[in-house]
Amino acid sequence: MRQLLLLRHAKSSWDEATLSDHARPLNARGKRAAAAMAERMRGLDLSPDVVLVSSARRTLQTLEALQPIEGAPIVEVMDALYLAPWAVLLDKLRAVPETARSVLLIAHNPGLHDLALALTGAGNAGSEMVQRLSEAYPTGSLAEFSVASLWRDLGEGGGRLVRFLCPRDLPEEAA
Repeated sequence: MRQLLLLRHAKSSWDEATLSDHARPLNARGKRAAAAMAERMRGLDLSPDVVLVSSARRTLQTLEALQPIEGAPIVEVMDALYLAPWAVLLDKLRAVPETARSVLLIAHNPGLHDLALALTGAGNAGSEMVQRLSEAYPTGSLAEFSVASLWRDLGEGGGRLVRFLCPRDLPEEAA
């Protein structure tokens, strides 16, 4: 069984109107949420072998907040993940080495949300967790999937949603 972790970048800042979207940093709330999610991930022993991350500043800062990641994963920064549709994200996951047990993908909506929904497939539609996921994929949220197939065979309905965590679910952020 393989593990797939889909993490949406944390909340970004719109304060500097002259910055391109790609260059927008995390805001203070986003930094706190990313740190809280990192702590929860460590507590759950979620340590990926491979990290695929969009080249946008906010995704890279979200990754920085997760450091150190146990096991020193292979990190691939990819321009192609920036605002990518779910099919592109899926193609990048299909190219992951089959030796990888766990993969973390840090990217953007709507592509990340659409990918998560595609992976759950119609068969899981009745679960409360999938229902919650279908409603929204807030910034800083993490979806963990169990994947039975090889990475190259990953497709629609190919993941079982194990957990869906939003920053507001974490005690550090709920206060």
